[in-house]
Amino acid sequence: MECSICKNGHTKPGKVTVTLERDNTIVLLKDVPAEVCQNCGHYYLDSATTKLVMDKAQEAYDKGAELEVVKLNVA
Repeated sequence: MECSICKNGHTKPGKVTVTLERDNTIVLLKDVPAEVCQNCGHYYLDSATTKLVMDKAQEAYDKGAELEVVKLNVA
């Protein structure tokens, strides 16, 4: 698909690291499957992956983690 950010690149499947921050909690999710722009590096997550990422981040926040690093295992 054409990148909506740079308008010059196209995406292809890859893996990214997603960093989320809320209050005093930082969550790094590694190996997240995404469509990655080959020109600018912007990435797009599908809805199922987005839900999983947000659920993992909420778990970290709920347990009071300051920094949580998670390797996402998606089949």
